[in-house]
Order: sequence, then C-alpha cells, then structure tokens
Amino acid sequence: MAMSGGKDDGSPMMEMNTTPLIDVMLVLLIMFIITIPVATHAVNIDLPVSNPPENLDEIDPVKNKVVLTQDGRILWNGEQKTDGELLGLLEQSLALPVEPELQFEPEANASYDLSANVLNIIKGSGITKFGFVGNERYATFGKTDINPLNVNAPN
Repeated sequence: MAMSGGKDDGSPMMEMNTTPLIDVMLVLLIMFIITIPVATHAVNIDLPVSNPPENLDEIDPVKNKVVLTQDGRILWNGEQKTDGELLGLLEQSLALPVEPELQFEPEANASYDLSANVLNIIKGSGITKFGFVGNERYATFGKTDINPLNVNAPN
C-alpha cells in the first residue's frame, strides 16, 4: 500500500484516512455473514416409531416368580416360557427403573439339570434381587422319626 506522509511545508493533509472505515466495513461484513441462516438441504423422512415390547405386562414391577415343574416346564408368573423367552424377560426386568425381586421355586421332583440350566440363565442375566422360595416345605426332607415303629420302646 502506498502511504503519503504529507508535505514538509506544514500544510494539513487533504487525503482521508480510510483504514478505520475499512475495518468497520469488515466487521459489518462478518456480522452479516454470521447472522445469515445456514441453508440446510434436509430431506424429511417418516421413520417408523419404535413399539415397546409387547410382553411388558408379563413383568410385575415388584416381584416375579420362576417355577420349574416336574415335567420339565419353566413357568414365569404361571405362564410357560422357553429358555430364550426367560432370558428376554429377565433383561426386560433389569431395564425397569427399580429391579423387581425374582423368586425361584422348583417343584419337588423337578429336574436338577433344568434347575442348574435356569440358575445359569438367571446368573448370566445379571439379576441381583434373587431368592429361593418354598423351601420351608422341605424342612423335614431326609429326617425320619427316631423310632417310627416303636421298636424296643419301653412299655
């Protein structure tokens, strides 16, 4: 840029200083660029709405009961379920705001293998509120009367 320093004779400079004017114009240009809305090229698409799982009504928010029957069935709150369905229900119960209690009750002659399998599924699901119920029925299991036939009983 060329600059003029004026004359040496002491007369005033007659040219206008345009540097502040250019600075103000650049600031205004930047402000206008910032305030212009960004042109968006959006394509509106109607996406499918996610449906909540249908079997949320099968999960009690307070407690749920898993019963193993003598004939090898798994019952969740009285309804027969498969291993996969049981795992899905356990995962859904964990998604609730407060984890419900899970009660485990095998029948008297339920399969040990089925019990071990279901307990592994429960353990793998991450359930923390878990308990065995109905064990009071077996409080006398294996206990026999001392002298059931009164043999050698004093007369």
